[in-house]
Amino acid sequence: MIVELYNTGSSDKDLSSEYGVSDVTIYAWIKKFTPIEMEDRFSVTPDDYAKLQTEMRHLKKENEILKKSMTIFARK
Repeated sequence: MIVELYNTGSSDKDLSSEYGVSDVTIYAWIKKFTPIEMEDRFSVTPDDYAKLQTEMRHLKKENEILKKSMTIFARK
């Protein structure tokens, strides 16, 4: 909610005093939760993007394992 208020024009100082949250925390939330617009009108937050990258690395490792196991089973 605070990030939305900031994005609609409220100042960080006003939000900080109104909600009792430090400026540093507000800036961290803004960085974490402000959506990034992609080419196809799809938007993700930096946090979601980081999770997607982690999942992609995991899936690539699984793919490599499956490829190696296929070569082992193909020999038999």
